[in-house]
Amino acid sequence: MKAVIERAALLRSLGHVQSVVERRNTIPILSNVLIEASGDGLRLMATDLDLQINETVEAQVEQSGATTVSAHTLFDIARKLPEGSQVSLTASDGKMQVVAARSRFNLQTLPRDDFPVIAEGDLPTRFELPAATLRQIIDKTRFAISTEETRYYLNGIFFHVANDGEPVLKAAATDGHRLARVTVPQPAGAESMPDIIVPRKCVGELRKLLDEVDGDVGISLSGSKIRFELGNAVLTSKLIDGTFPDYSRVIPTGNDKLLRIDPKALVQGVDRVATIASEKTRAVKMALETDKVTLSVTSPENGTAAEEVSGEYSNDAMEIGFNARYLMDILGQVDSDMVEVHLADAAAPTLIRENDKSPALYVLMPMRV
Repeated sequence: MKAVIERAALLRSLGHVQSVVERRNTIPILSNVLIEASGDGLRLMATDLDLQINETVEAQVEQSGATTVSAHTLFDIARKLPEGSQVSLTASDGKMQVVAARSRFNLQTLPRDDFPVIAEGDLPTRFELPAATLRQIIDKTRFAISTEETRYYLNGIFFHVANDGEPVLKAAATDGHRLARVTVPQPAGAESMPDIIVPRKCVGELRKLLDEVDGDVGISLSGSKIRFELGNAVLTSKLIDGTFPDYSRVIPTGNDKLLRIDPKALVQGVDRVATIASEKTRAVKMALETDKVTLSVTSPENGTAAEEVSGEYSNDAMEIGFNARYLMDILGQVDSDMVEVHLADAAAPTLIRENDKSPALYVLMPMRV
């Protein structure tokens, strides 16, 4: 195989595929990127056996062929090559020669036939979502994905279709302490899709790719696999084999105390008083009175802190405690200058949203303080 490619194009494409590759691998071929030269381009592919990405990039192909080479090594080389240089890739006899400007590298390769490919099987459900919508779904939910490996069924974003007076697609994530849910109009073709859980790593790689995509993203899926088509890149992932809990049961409907407040002012206040909170609990107390919220933290090691933030509140006075980081994570997703906090009492889940028309909704469990 022999091909010449512009450094910037090679670097961008390698940047996408190499991040799928795990740093430590017991199977050597999984550390490699598959490079196939044919026609007028290169196809680069990487996998960790659960997630696979392949991307096509323009190149001058002098001789068709394919090989696999260390993904991180080739990426580091491309990163350090001079800007604007043309990179020549030549592979034969278990070696790959990389030549650019005055630099030349000889790298070890492994045969293309040893490279594993995820068998997609039949993907009966197919629809398209605007890249901007998919970005919004991920940004407003992924912070709530659980990192607890024992509850593996919470280690991703749950997608399902529903009918709320009109057909909708819902995406939800929870770690048991907070819940994030986004509702968007149901795309054509998604009517009969199964309930699926897209793994955290796939969500992260997809979000990176979405930064460079405008227009629509093609989504094909079955009960066990999903494929995203984003311009020149195709991301394929296994889905989490588990049952997501019925999260609708924890969304409160009878919270009758309403606080309307500027989310940025509340975040800044919480951040300031939480400076002295102990690392373990991170608990902040909110005392609500008419049109006023008093934030306070009491730490046996560090002392106390308090700050008043003005807001619209006209119900009975009450006190409730929250994990400061969880509260700030949720408020950080709110784009408007007003957020609604629906409360019941100090022990009940709290509902947070911009307004009743907002596609995003958050639930936060209180803490004892």
